[in-house]
Amino acid sequence: MSEPVVEFREIAGLKTAYCVLGAGQPVLTLHGWGASLRNFWPVAEDLAPNGYAVHLLDLPGFGETALPPEPWRVSDYVRFVFAYLDDAGLDRVALLGHSFGGRIALVLAADAPERVSKMVLANSAGLRAPLSLRQQIRNRAARSVRSILQALGQERLRNRLQARYNRRFASEDYLTAGPLRETFVRVIEEDLSPYAERVQAPTVLIWGDQDADTPLWQGQKLEQLIPDAGLIVFEGAGHYSYTDRLPDYIRIVDHFLKDGS
Repeated sequence: MSEPVVEFREIAGLKTAYCVLGAGQPVLTLHGWGASLRNFWPVAEDLAPNGYAVHLLDLPGFGETALPPEPWRVSDYVRFVFAYLDDAGLDRVALLGHSFGGRIALVLAADAPERVSKMVLANSAGLRAPLSLRQQIRNRAARSVRSILQALGQERLRNRLQARYNRRFASEDYLTAGPLRETFVRVIEEDLSPYAERVQAPTVLIWGDQDADTPLWQGQKLEQLIPDAGLIVFEGAGHYSYTDRLPDYIRIVDHFLKDGS
């Protein structure tokens, strides 16, 4: 496998890393949280020779693209992607999204259907998982303790208990988010079900049945919400189903994007 030739341009005031491989039907890839354009590079290498111009982006805060100037929501990332499309002269594209990139794709396709021809979302995030009764009780108890300590002026103890709670119960993405931690919290708090219901683009959902980060029920739910969607399950694949089963993924994407075009 070769290495991507990464270039830079200013998009929405941010130094942005990107690369484009191939020529033909425009395709934009949107990587997951904590990832970069390099995660989609194997896809670009195998897909581009089939007649596609594959655009790969490092989203703000990831890879080699600058951090957002302040905590962002999904809508801010969507505006950034619009700015890239405009700067690159892309009026209409097919979207390939994974996980967090799927969140962006859902909102983009719902709000600007004229810009999206088709979508393939692998293990997409965007739905809020309901908390179990145990989690609800634990969260309420932790909030109560923190409020009491704050009222008593015990900030140091409050912060120590908060850090201990996070280490035990917070996700790995939250713990490693660094300067993007507040952005991460804002992003995962959004339930994008209403956006999924407004997606007009034909959509293929690809899921690994062993995905522990965005479990299969979320793919099944998105299939119900998106008006024109179909779900394909890769048995034995995990959260990165598209690389776990790369040849199958490429074959599906190529057939889907060329069908009816």
